[in-house]
Amino acid sequence: MNYALIIAGGSGNRMGQDIPKQFMHVDNCPVIIHTLKAFQRHPDINGIAVVCLAGWETVLQSYANQFSIDKLRWIFPGGSNGQESIHNGIYGLRQEGCSDDDLVLIHDAVRPLISQDIISSNIAICKKYGYAITGIQCREAILESDDGFASDRSIPRDKLIRTQTPQTFRLKNIIAAHEEARQRGITNSVASCTLLAELGGREMHIVPGSEKNIKITTVEDLEILKALMNTHAESWLK
Repeated sequence: MNYALIIAGGSGNRMGQDIPKQFMHVDNCPVIIHTLKAFQRHPDINGIAVVCLAGWETVLQSYANQFSIDKLRWIFPGGSNGQESIHNGIYGLRQEGCSDDDLVLIHDAVRPLISQDIISSNIAICKKYGYAITGIQCREAILESDDGFASDRSIPRDKLIRTQTPQTFRLKNIIAAHEEARQRGITNSVASCTLLAELGGREMHIVPGSEKNIKITTVEDLEILKALMNTHAESWLK
């Protein structure tokens, strides 16, 4: 079985708005529902779980009912950071009876333009290799700075990957990684891929991502999202 685990435990303080960014409306629909619709549509997704910010569980379920997200099966409590939220989600899936060999596609609630092809590729690559990390080769020139204001050194971009989500694992493997992290005192890794990198010894296979698979973090990102949602490819483009 293949399950989407949507991480929506953040409060979105960097956005500076009155409600969490995952519940903001774009085109008369909450951002998180746009995200859930993508997994709802995919024929190989058997169920959806959401790790939800405390106090918003009823709102989420109401929206899911309104927009016919019938694959939403579980809502788990959010944690104090991303690593803890993922921990709550994967252990919640185990407690609900999911198999160790089930695939879990861990995805940011605020990446609503995830494509069907990326979901399919995550499933295929994870089945083949055991791990699948969505990412894009870095095209920009990269500078390293200690204070964010000045730099005197660059980082070669040829080997750099900008990671996105989904990041996909067999349930037993991602639980084992979190267990090892707990034993080693790793408590605030920013993503599942960075957690595995910190632990070492696990080869993560890259799934090609998309520049459209943006993460909504700022007000500018919302503007870009609206533009992308209302833009269609020119017919003459190959």
